[in-house]
Amino acid sequence: MIKANLLGGSGFAGAEILRRLLQHPGVEVVRVGAADHLGQPIAAAHPHLEGMTNLRFEALSPAEAVKDVDVVIMGLPHDVSVEVMREARPQGVRVLDLSGAFRLKEPLAYERYYGKPHSSPELLAQFVYGLPEFYRAELAGARFVASPGCFATCIQLALAPFARAGLLSGPVHTVAATGSSGAGAQPLVTTHHPTRASNLRTYRPLTHAHAPEIVENLLRFGARELQLSFVPVSAPLARGIFATSFFSVPERFSEADLKATLEAAYANERFVRVPTARLPEVIAVAHSNYAEVGVVTGEVVDGQRQVVVFSALDNLIRGGAGQAVQNLNLMLGFEESLTLTEPGTYP
Repeated sequence: MIKANLLGGSGFAGAEILRRLLQHPGVEVVRVGAADHLGQPIAAAHPHLEGMTNLRFEALSPAEAVKDVDVVIMGLPHDVSVEVMREARPQGVRVLDLSGAFRLKEPLAYERYYGKPHSSPELLAQFVYGLPEFYRAELAGARFVASPGCFATCIQLALAPFARAGLLSGPVHTVAATGSSGAGAQPLVTTHHPTRASNLRTYRPLTHAHAPEIVENLLRFGARELQLSFVPVSAPLARGIFATSFFSVPERFSEADLKATLEAAYANERFVRVPTARLPEVIAVAHSNYAEVGVVTGEVVDGQRQVVVFSALDNLIRGGAGQAVQNLNLMLGFEESLTLTEPGTYP
């Protein structure tokens, strides 16, 4: 059995990781670190896991977090992730990080979007970006993996096939609505039910921290002269992201051509679907590790056909914990879909 410590385990992403790893035939979670519920059983924060484990939440220092384990899974603030990484690296412990600490290769982009210089920029190049459909070979057996942000996953799954096909260039505009669970387990004014349940509001327009990882990877996939304008929206739902991205292609490319591009990209992918009789929607993927993508085209303006790509996923699972487990399976040599194949709940 692979022994794993989960850090930041009292949050929503921690709940989803535990839900899956407590049923994993090849991974044993031996300790769960947290900043709250200390000494209490896991069910104190995650009532749906009552009776599934005898583990309790612990306060773990970085040195304790990497002791006597094979892998550390981190759902921590960026700076704390770096501290744990400094301990894990010389000990030969694998690291799977869900924060933004190691997603970018360019330190200046980190400083611009996260508000301060990276404290260990030499570590950035050592991490594999955990988007399995596009980095599967690098993820297999990797020591250090940075799981993508939830918005970044949703938007890249929609746009990456067009970047790889040489069809993504110039300005791209994206508006993406997200559920309140993306803000974390601690209540905030903006996640308080009375003001969230009947409201739509934007936050961090054009400055969201997931934007640079989207741009960095789309350029790597083949996008040219990319200019991303990303506006996130706080939506009145608990789970899910729905992203709408706008760009243009030369007039000769039809809607059928573009749909075929998506279908070819994901023909052999278990967790990304291109619906045949409808467009993507959150309810079809909520509570699951599946994502959906779809495309429509509009009128031609100055020789350029207008394109709209839609994508949907569960922000906590495919946008977070489920993708982390998918990456963990690849890192450790397990079947990639282990503990992840159940469909979502409907309605």
